[in-house]
Amino acid sequence: MPMVGAASGGGNGSKGYPGKLTPIVTATCLVAGTGGLIFGYDIGISGGVTSMDPFLSKFFPAVYRNKNLDTTTNQYCQYDSQILTMFTSSLYLAALFSCLLASTVTRTYGRKISMLLGGMLFLAGALINGLAQHIWMLIVGRILLGFGIGCTNQSVPLYLSEMAPYKYRGALNIGFQFCVTIGIVVANVLNYFFAKIKGGWGWRLSLGGAMLPALVITIGSLFLPDTPNSMIQRGQRDKAKQQLKRIRGVDDVEAEFKDLVAASQECDQVDHPWKNLLQIKYRPHLTLAYLIPFFQQFTGINVIMFYAPVLFNSIGFKTDASLMSAVITGVVNVFATVISIYGVDKWGRRALFLEGGIQMLTCQVAVAAAIGAKFGTDGDPGELPKWYAIVVVVCICVYVAGFAWSWGPLGWLVPSEIFPLEIRSSAQSVTVSVNMLFTFFVAQVFLTMLCHMKFGLFIFFAFFVVVMTLFVFFMVPETKGIPIEEMGKVWRAHPYWSKFVAQHENGPC
Repeated sequence: MPMVGAASGGGNGSKGYPGKLTPIVTATCLVAGTGGLIFGYDIGISGGVTSMDPFLSKFFPAVYRNKNLDTTTNQYCQYDSQILTMFTSSLYLAALFSCLLASTVTRTYGRKISMLLGGMLFLAGALINGLAQHIWMLIVGRILLGFGIGCTNQSVPLYLSEMAPYKYRGALNIGFQFCVTIGIVVANVLNYFFAKIKGGWGWRLSLGGAMLPALVITIGSLFLPDTPNSMIQRGQRDKAKQQLKRIRGVDDVEAEFKDLVAASQECDQVDHPWKNLLQIKYRPHLTLAYLIPFFQQFTGINVIMFYAPVLFNSIGFKTDASLMSAVITGVVNVFATVISIYGVDKWGRRALFLEGGIQMLTCQVAVAAAIGAKFGTDGDPGELPKWYAIVVVVCICVYVAGFAWSWGPLGWLVPSEIFPLEIRSSAQSVTVSVNMLFTFFVAQVFLTMLCHMKFGLFIFFAFFVVVMTLFVFFMVPETKGIPIEEMGKVWRAHPYWSKFVAQHENGPC
């Protein structure tokens, strides 16, 4: 077993820069982390809205007929519509492209400008969706929402990793994922109550409500300080040193400042940061930038988060029950993420990755067995007993908990902390782009896959959980307690990745 990264801040040769968790760092990371609210709110809101009959009858009448009028439709297939899934998935296709542009904005103008731009775009998209009268308005609004998410998801994890003292980097960075979970549960609760509004216009409040988290990040970003890393990168060294003293709460920042400057000098020698990613010494970084977000999406989590009400409705739950089940899974998601915040810098990244993978695998097999035994392949469950509903919801909640303290937050944390400064912005864009690409893919094909694969869909995702758990076991090093400027030692110590890094690495990065 390659116990790479068993070293932590105490006995790994780390410089251990002086500094403490200052109030300004805590406050700014909380504000920046709320960028996750807009991402989470959208994840939670779309599935609930697409299960509301007034919304379906107005924009997707064919789906409405399959769900409520055509008794011959297989239960698994009642939501099978490529146009309906495009409503959900178009956002993530837009986010894929916008995060590539956001890389240039983040590198040239700073992290906070990218957050501000993202908040403004999301605000415009939410307004259009809330006022939509035609499908094209829904899609345009979703595309603007996607542009906003691409900007914030590219810049917020970088901002958090650069502002946080290395000893608390994991916990503060997971603040982003924690806000994602808060956004999901708030959206699920609002969907539950808005669906009860007489007149059938509650879906407008659900979609338009995205303006509130957009306002939080838009206004908050105006008051955020920039990171010392970004200021040095833009030639503001004196201001960066003062900023570093301010956020660390100590005057002795010389060692950390020198390493930041050295990293920036190496960064300045890079003429083409995107082309630079292809260098052999960055192969480990690029591999994780691709595979971690890919595996994160193929855990199957967004089948639950995007389409929880639709999924529960498809396996026999009534509309109210399906929306409430989504609220329950959302609450579990929040509390499990708190466990990750507590444990990520205590237990390490690898331990959470591996435990979460085993937990998710067990629950996916259990859910597949439960649905298969009750529904078979014809999708006719008959009368659902209460115990069955409880078993399915409990299994899904345990699965969500496993994701929420492992691949959920760590899928954003680990890529954001492993990149040296000269490729950090462009590599983070690769991570977000891959995440958005496969989020789009899963969102677009899920309902069709459910229709054709039926309960076997959960076995499909369980297979990928096995693969990704083995990948972590053999290929992902431990990064707990390593200052972000010294992350190169992690790769040099790895029995496989060292052959790419050690022979081709120059400088502190």
